[in-house]
Amino acid sequence: MTRLRKFKLTVLALFFTVAGCFASYPIYSAAGGGRDAALGEQHDAGFPAQDTYVAVQDVLRGEGVLFEVKPQYQLITLWRDADTPAGIWGSLIGVHPRYRYEIEVVPTGPRQSRIVVNVRTEDIADNDLNSYEATKRLDLFNRFEELAARLPPPSTTPRAGGVNFALLPGEDLQGLAKRVTGSADNWREIAKDNGLTSPTDLAGVQSIWVKSSLLEPTKGSR
Repeated sequence: MTRLRKFKLTVLALFFTVAGCFASYPIYSAAGGGRDAALGEQHDAGFPAQDTYVAVQDVLRGEGVLFEVKPQYQLITLWRDADTPAGIWGSLIGVHPRYRYEIEVVPTGPRQSRIVVNVRTEDIADNDLNSYEATKRLDLFNRFEELAARLPPPSTTPRAGGVNFALLPGEDLQGLAKRVTGSADNWREIAKDNGLTSPTDLAGVQSIWVKSSLLEPTKGSR
């Protein structure tokens, strides 16, 4: 806080102390940029954390949002001026309401992750916080899903030498292995290639990559 702002605060405090015996004036609680608040949102993604992390960055760039890349799948956007006015007392001492987003991608499985977004605000009234959520200001999660629909297979999936198969309703890896390779026992090798640990470990999985050497001739010739 600058000396000038401290001086203004001191003058205002003395003014309200003297005027208190004549009238009651609410002192602006956020005076000097000291009123800080945060509000969180989260969204589950069917991609490994690294892929989700990169996709979130692409969404932010597409929306023209500047950000800093941090360790451990974290991002922090630069402060942006709020469109909520500071109020009469805040304006007197030069308060500028602002906000930014603190984003973290948390791994929740070999091919799943969670996007956690906190909007950090300064000098914005509590009843205005919701309007600054990332889902409202950036439509972040919907934008992510739109981009994810166009993404290539996850980085943990090989890009060549095999075929991607969509899982049928209620199908597990043993059923898929039987259907496309002729032997349910091949599920272990398929699971290993796809970063999975069990025949039913399929939460968030949309397709399964199967190497060509496992495929039945009629499957591999598609």
